[in-house]
Amino acid sequence: MARLVLPSKRLCLSRNTLLGLISPAPLQLNCGVGYFQNTAKRSIRYKHCVASEVNFQKKYSPLYTSLPRVKQVSKRLICAVATEDLPKQVEESNMETPKEIFLKDYKMPDYYFDNVDLEFSLGEEKTIVSSKISVYPRIEGSSPPLVLDGQDVTLVSVQLNGKALKEEDYHLDARHLTIRSPPSGKYDLEIVTEICPQKNTSLEGLYKSSGNFCTQCEAEGFRKITFYQDRPDIMAKYTVRIEADKSLYPVLLSNGNLVEHGDLEDGRHYTVWVDPFKKPCYLFALVAGQLESRDDIFTTRSGRNVVLRIWTPKEDVPKTAHAMYSLKAAMKWDEDVFGLEYDLDLFNVVAVPDFNMGAMENKSLNVRPLLIFNSKLVLASPETATDADYAAILGVIGHESLSAVYFAVFPQLDWQQEFSSDMGSRTVKRIADVSNLRNYQFPQDAGPMAHPVRPHSYIKVYEKGAEVVRMYKTLLGSQGFRKFVLTYKQMFRYSQAGTPVVKVSTSYNSEGHTFSLKISQEIPPTPGQAVKEPMFIPVAVGLLDSTGKDIPLSNLYHNGTLQSVSNSDQPVFTTVLRKEEEFIFTDIFEKPVPSLLRGYSAPVRLESDLSDSDLFFLLANDSDEFNRWEAGQVLARKLMLKLVDDFQHNKPLVLNPNFVDGFKRILSDPSLDKEFVAKAITLPGVGEIMDMMEVADPDAVHAVRTFIRKQLASELRSEFRTTVLYNRSSEHYVFDHPNLARRALKNIALAYLGCLEDQELTELAIQEYKTATNMTEQFAALVAIAQTPGKTRDDFLADFYGKWEHDFLVVNKWFALQSSSDIPGNVENVRKLLDHPAFDLRNPNKVYSLIGGFCGSPVNFHAKDGSGYKFLGEIVLLLDKLNPQVASRMVSAFSRWKRYDESRQKLAKAQLEKIVSCNGLSENVYEIASKSLAV
Repeated sequence: MARLVLPSKRLCLSRNTLLGLISPAPLQLNCGVGYFQNTAKRSIRYKHCVASEVNFQKKYSPLYTSLPRVKQVSKRLICAVATEDLPKQVEESNMETPKEIFLKDYKMPDYYFDNVDLEFSLGEEKTIVSSKISVYPRIEGSSPPLVLDGQDVTLVSVQLNGKALKEEDYHLDARHLTIRSPPSGKYDLEIVTEICPQKNTSLEGLYKSSGNFCTQCEAEGFRKITFYQDRPDIMAKYTVRIEADKSLYPVLLSNGNLVEHGDLEDGRHYTVWVDPFKKPCYLFALVAGQLESRDDIFTTRSGRNVVLRIWTPKEDVPKTAHAMYSLKAAMKWDEDVFGLEYDLDLFNVVAVPDFNMGAMENKSLNVRPLLIFNSKLVLASPETATDADYAAILGVIGHESLSAVYFAVFPQLDWQQEFSSDMGSRTVKRIADVSNLRNYQFPQDAGPMAHPVRPHSYIKVYEKGAEVVRMYKTLLGSQGFRKFVLTYKQMFRYSQAGTPVVKVSTSYNSEGHTFSLKISQEIPPTPGQAVKEPMFIPVAVGLLDSTGKDIPLSNLYHNGTLQSVSNSDQPVFTTVLRKEEEFIFTDIFEKPVPSLLRGYSAPVRLESDLSDSDLFFLLANDSDEFNRWEAGQVLARKLMLKLVDDFQHNKPLVLNPNFVDGFKRILSDPSLDKEFVAKAITLPGVGEIMDMMEVADPDAVHAVRTFIRKQLASELRSEFRTTVLYNRSSEHYVFDHPNLARRALKNIALAYLGCLEDQELTELAIQEYKTATNMTEQFAALVAIAQTPGKTRDDFLADFYGKWEHDFLVVNKWFALQSSSDIPGNVENVRKLLDHPAFDLRNPNKVYSLIGGFCGSPVNFHAKDGSGYKFLGEIVLLLDKLNPQVASRMVSAFSRWKRYDESRQKLAKAQLEKIVSCNGLSENVYEIASKSLAV
């Protein structure tokens, strides 16, 4: 399904490292990807909700009264859509309070659709959409009213079986068209509507993007195109005719097979597309514009040739080489791993710069797909894209392309995890996935937006449960999991919200040579679910002897029964425990150190009785590289929490020398994968530590993390400098694991050195900036330079913008770097950047970079004076008028306001109350803001 990825879809920049924009564990958005709509026919009718903010109005009055065309810095820089001005007098909307929808209240539709014929006449001022729908009742002979969804569309005419309906034959309101007395049996319904894609700033339905027409229909965008039963259980076959000016829109694309095309009078032309397989309307796609394609051929294992096309504006075609490689690699991987062959002859991918999500696999099972992607996830060149961008393209192109064709029935497995793991380092990919889970999903599970993988209710929310299904690979093994995939019918899904806490206690019996593990679980209450049932949690376990070697496992007692865990052919070093009980391993002849939850075998929080010495031992010796990293992270979290307590009690901060020594050993170990080392020497983020505190204190955690980074940089200065120098390369950019790992390690070392504010080290970073041959290393050097306020920082930020002002994707990195800065009082710098000619509030990627980046700096977003909260509150209300989906992602930054001190709670609550009280608020923002207040 669709997701936002920056380079993967969460609300703020990862603060684990300033290199979040560079390394393959980058920007994320911290809320479920919502699919939301405006109130029908009120796209520019809003109450002026921020009348009290006089100064803000003066500064940004164009955003309240009119939205003029953004200054054109260059053709490639600005990607604005919907340049229609908002009216100076904004009318009040009397939208009803959005209602929560419960799964238990689901009702089958009264009518089904068989065939849908759509005709689009695309125009510069308006677009005419004509639909002819074959309708039949679910219950033969019944004829209840037919209710169709519709928003922001003008009804021109409606006919039943060729006869025009009179006004008394139907009812039309802001959200629905109701046919009062349709005929019994099967009939044809013909509707003509008029829409204005040029004015559609929500980027849902049909809209204009940089001069091109594009659609985004998931989950409820089709109702902004024409009146329809906009729900996923209405499956129909589509025939689509598109007509447009040939000089302006030479390429006309939709789902299915191209069966007809030709020229018309007045310089117009047309195409006809037939999709022979039934699909829901949210998978409908249309693209029309000035596009060119990179074409290639993929030969399947049976010898068939599949035509692959990636469509972009002409100037961006050279940047699609990596996307094409990723697509072919994904198709080959799926043949090799799962034995599945793409069985059609054409595969279209389109890149657009204005897109709410990361990608949308507009398809249905076994049809020729038309995939629409955010340009960020298609376009890449060594000069303009970082390793993180390349990795995101590889993962998301593979994930969306494969799921578009094969796995509509298998939505809970995150295909991207498995594909990307096989394409690079499986351990590093697992570390990145788990870090994202902890930084974003776990906090959501503990907050007002907590929901199970299969939600019981929603207003407008969508989420995936990849980790849930992934547990079955742990249980079944690779071959068993392959069979499971091919027969999956969605029978394994959690129905409870929240993150389980698994507790493990251990004991060793030296006389009996046994080692005991007692496993229990707790699931904290969440909104609507105070009482929880035990969850099935596989815990992968290994035991290490005193030399650091894995102990072969033979037998264990469980419920008084001796069970064999050995394999007659091979020694077993890891076993999976499946219940929350006591397990007693036999034939253990010395006290072992247990390696728990190997490979992160289940998405849980783990609490154990492992001592610091045990953790240092695992850090140095565990054969499971994920757990080796995890041991270091646990030690770092414990250390940081202790220092936070010292800071809060005005005690001097002292760094444990054992911790420094552990870092030094990892940094100096040539046997370790360099990308793994880069992950291992990255401290837990501020958000992760705050999430472990009873009352989150962003100032204290930021101060402690800054202290530790500077101490490590100071005490390991020589090692970090050697790492930078040793990992330099003047060779041409290559995106493969050895080079990616080399750059990742070099860049994190440079970032550590950059925090010391030492002129010699600043010169080192400047040299790296000037001599860099690719964006990954140039931007990493800029990150190192930009840590310290001053003229040098300002000069190099200006230099970078001057070099790349023509490339909007690079400029977005520039925005994100500045907005996510922890420099005190950065909110004022971000306000100034709102007025920058390259910024456009209507472009989602720019909003995620600037506003989302700011929310990723806890010390500034959670500023004690409330300036960060006030800024975001103002922006959310502005965005909600333009693009409710984007606004809903921004407002989620407020969702855990009760985790902070009383002063911050009061300030954040005031902004939430102001948002919720705004009449005409979208369902998107209302759901998150109201649920946040209700906790």
